[in-house]
Amino acid sequence: MECIYCHHPVTYQLASGQRKCQRCRRKFSPKKVQREKKLLECFCTGRTAHRCAKEHNLNYLTVKNGYERFRSLITRYLERRYQKRSSTEAFEEYIYLAKSKDPIKDIFEGYNFLTFVYDGDLIYTILMPDLARFKNSFYDDGLNRLYYNEFRHFLRSAKIAKNPSHPRLWEFWDYLERFLPRFRGIKRENFFYYLKEAEFRFNFGCDRLKELLKDAS
Repeated sequence: MECIYCHHPVTYQLASGQRKCQRCRRKFSPKKVQREKKLLECFCTGRTAHRCAKEHNLNYLTVKNGYERFRSLITRYLERRYQKRSSTEAFEEYIYLAKSKDPIKDIFEGYNFLTFVYDGDLIYTILMPDLARFKNSFYDDGLNRLYYNEFRHFLRSAKIAKNPSHPRLWEFWDYLERFLPRFRGIKRENFFYYLKEAEFRFNFGCDRLKELLKDAS
């Protein structure tokens, strides 16, 4: 088995079950390497953590932590890439609201973010302050319909009719609307990472993630 760090072809097995490289002298666990490959395959093919754990007989928390590590790596990369941009072509605000939600009654359950097109056709998103923080006060005052009237222009149905300033914006929103429903019960505090995952997949795909993991090892 070759070294996962320097790719030297000669490694030898230790009593602990790990392998040690003859050249760089670094140690690694073959079991961990195989588990990482399974996690990456599951993540790249869009399997949920529950499904991955079940299919490969893995501990759910192990899979969950692996997915979180991937999303954290993705998020840092997207930030670095955007900071190196050479141009910004367009941007617009958007509110994602699950299709099961009532756009008037549940407007505060939506997620408000800015979407940018940069360097030709790449997408970058910035999550805005959580709408849920206004929920109780507006409900108490019966102003949820007023708030809906103000923000409905940023919902999906209005965006279709409005024709956004750049076609790439619509392509990403359409992708996001199909991507997110696969995950059930996304906690509000974790939505940012799922948004960034969608952004990364839309822009680059999993070949880039494999490169990032290789560079991080």
